Amino acid sequence: MLPNIVLIVADNLGWGELGCYGGGALRGAPTPRIDKLASEGLRLTNFNVESDCVPTRSALMSGRHPIRTGCLQSVPAGLPQGLRRDEVTLPQALKARGYATAHYGKWHLGDIPGRYPSDRGFDEWYGIPRTTDESQFTETLGFDPSVAQVPHIMEGVDGSPSHNVKVYDLDSRRRIDEELVDRSISFMQRSSESGSPFFLYFPMVHLHLPTLPHPEFAGKTGYGEFADSVVEMDHRVGQIVDFIDQSGLAENTLVIFCSDNGPEYRQPYRGTAGPWRGTYHTAMEGSLRVPFMARWPGKIASGQISNEIFHVTDIFSTLIALAGGAVPEDRPIDGIDQSEFLLGRDTRSKREGFPFYIKGDLRAVKWRDWKLHFYWEPEVNQGQGKLESPYLFNVVRDPKEENDVLIFNTWVLQPILRLVKEFQDSFQRHPNTAPGAPD
Repeated sequence: MLPNIVLIVADNLGWGELGCYGGGALRGAPTPRIDKLASEGLRLTNFNVESDCVPTRSALMSGRHPIRTGCLQSVPAGLPQGLRRDEVTLPQALKARGYATAHYGKWHLGDIPGRYPSDRGFDEWYGIPRTTDESQFTETLGFDPSVAQVPHIMEGVDGSPSHNVKVYDLDSRRRIDEELVDRSISFMQRSSESGSPFFLYFPMVHLHLPTLPHPEFAGKTGYGEFADSVVEMDHRVGQIVDFIDQSGLAENTLVIFCSDNGPEYRQPYRGTAGPWRGTYHTAMEGSLRVPFMARWPGKIASGQISNEIFHVTDIFSTLIALAGGAVPEDRPIDGIDQSEFLLGRDTRSKREGFPFYIKGDLRAVKWRDWKLHFYWEPEVNQGQGKLESPYLFNVVRDPKEENDVLIFNTWVLQPILRLVKEFQDSFQRHPNTAPGAPD
C-alpha cells in the first residue's frame, strides 16, 4: 500500500524557534504540538536548505539545485519566474503513481498561465502565488494599483485556469493559515474516502513578514505578534496531525515538517537561528540549517535524533522512492534517495556535502563537519565580497563560524574542490536554465 504523504513547510522558521530545538517557551512561544510531533519520529539537526524562499521551493519541487533551474530569486509579478514547464515536479512524479495531489499555501514558483500549481502536477490549489509581504501593498503609503498588481489569494484545479479569489491584504494575511488548514483537512478527508493515496503539500504562510497572528491568537502570549504567530503555527500543525490520528490514517501517513530557510533578519519580525550565526539570504549556518522532523508510526521509530547531513533536494528523491517511483534520468538530479536513512535501516546519511549558491555565485561548500566560504557575508548586506583566500570552519567545534582554520587543514580543500569540479562539470553536459527563461 502506498503511503499518504503530508509535507508541511513553514516560511522563514529559524532553527531556534521551536521548543524541541531550544526555543519554545524560552522565546515566549511554547510549541507543544510540533515538539510532540518531533518526539514521535525522527528529528534532524543538520537539515539544509537554500538561502531564501524561491530557491528552496524549486529545489524541493525539482530535486535540483537552483543554479540548474534558474530559480535564483523572486522577480516582480507577471514575469517569467520559478520552474519552467520542462522541469519534472514532485507532484507530477507522485501523480504518475496514482496519488491525489493538493497544494494549500505559498507557491512562489510561477505566476503566469502554465506555471501555477494546478499546471505543475497538483490536482487543486489555494493560496498565494508569490510572497507574503505583498499583503502590505494595499495599506502602503503611495501604493499605485495602476503600475503594480493588487495581490490576490488564488485557486485552481487541474485542467482549468487559476483565478483570483480575494484581495490578499493584512486582514487576509492574518486569517489565511486557518483557511489553509480547513482546505487541507477537506482534501485529506475526500482522498481517504475515495481510497486514493494522497500527497498534501502545505507550505504555510507563517512566519513570513508581516508576521501577524489570527485574531483568535492576538495577544495570546504577551510577547507580541511574532510570538503569537509562532503559537498559532504550532496550533495549525496540531490540527493537521489531529485529523490524521483521529481518522485512522496515521499508520499509513508520512508527515514531514520543516522550514524553507533561516529566520527573518528585519525588526520587528526578526527570528533566531539558535546556536547558529546569520539569517536567510546568507551562506551562514543560520541560513542553511532549519528544523526537520518526520513521523510515520510503525515505520520510523520514535525519539530519533540525528546530526547527519540531509539536503532539501533529498526530499524529492526520497518521497518518490517511497512511492515506488523513479526520478528523471534525462537530467542531473541532485537529491539523494534517503529512504533507508529516514526509515532507520541505515544510521548514516548517503550525503557528505553540497555546494551552496546565492544568485548564481558559489558562496560556500559544506562537506562532513566542514564549511568552506568563498564569499563572506555573516549578516544580510554586510558582506565583504569574494575572499582572496577562502575561510574554512569546523561547524561542530565552531558553530558560530568565527575561527578560520584553513591554514591548519588545507587537506580539506581536496575533497571539497573535487566536489565542486564534479558538480560544475555537469553544467557542460546539461546547461543550466537562465533566470527568467521562458517555457
